Amino acid sequence: MGLALGGGAAKGFAHIGVIKMLEANGIKPVVVSGTSAGSVVGALYASGMDAYALQQKAVALDEASIRDVSLFSGGVVKGQKLQDYVNAQLGERTFEKLKKPLAVVATRLEDGQRTVFVRGNVGQAVRASSSIPGVFEAVGIGKHHYVDGGVVSPVPVDAARDLGADFVVAVDISSKASGAADPSSMLGNVNRSIAIMGQKLGAAELARADVVIRPSVNDIGATDFAQKNRAILEGERAAQAALPQIRARIAALQAQRLAQARQAAETKAAQQREAERKARCAQQTGWLDKLRRDADCK
Repeated sequence: MGLALGGGAAKGFAHIGVIKMLEANGIKPVVVSGTSAGSVVGALYASGMDAYALQQKAVALDEASIRDVSLFSGGVVKGQKLQDYVNAQLGERTFEKLKKPLAVVATRLEDGQRTVFVRGNVGQAVRASSSIPGVFEAVGIGKHHYVDGGVVSPVPVDAARDLGADFVVAVDISSKASGAADPSSMLGNVNRSIAIMGQKLGAAELARADVVIRPSVNDIGATDFAQKNRAILEGERAAQAALPQIRARIAALQAQRLAQARQAAETKAAQQREAERKARCAQQTGWLDKLRRDADCK
């Protein structure tokens, strides 16, 4: 099972509530993918933290721990603090040394290419995935620069599939571009613009998920860390409501696998019988054997 965690800034605390409810009901994803805020939670979860450890980290986290404004680049957030925070929580482990396979999605600035990071520096990949255009500095990795993965993959269902997941639960916390806008809010306008760009693209990718969980966090602001507890609770509620659907889909998948296994076993048995028949017939070479040859060798 794969868990695809979408972007949504401070709404991302809802992911913790979703994981908490899934684990409490014996549902444990084996691979994780994340975009933006989802990549932060996904990285910590893939490191081996359970839902309660994640919640403790969330309670202790304040915005100043992950936000560093650079006066030399127009007042945008550098993102180095976020990178350092994630790597510190992971004990400086790379993707390859995490407990669960993790995919982090970012957007290549030079050509808009969707890029999926699965090896190397986790904190740097998370920083790239979380770099909201106009708010964060683009992150240079190798020969390219990267920005928020939400531009091309708001909820990274395909990245979870690429990790080998044949069953994907997606968590969509993205803002929907509806209602009145606040033109005085720079971050709000940027988030709204990204939401508009990603709505149709995100809908197409979400359609490829087996189950989509949508916590009711649309009214939580992008930087509203004060509502982290509420976001976690909304994640729990949404996941609990989705449990019957998840169980039903898992049961259907297990039944399908069982039917395929039975079919494969029957095919193998039939092939074995045919091989034995041919071997038996091949041994009947003498004139007496020909007289006594089994009917199925004719």
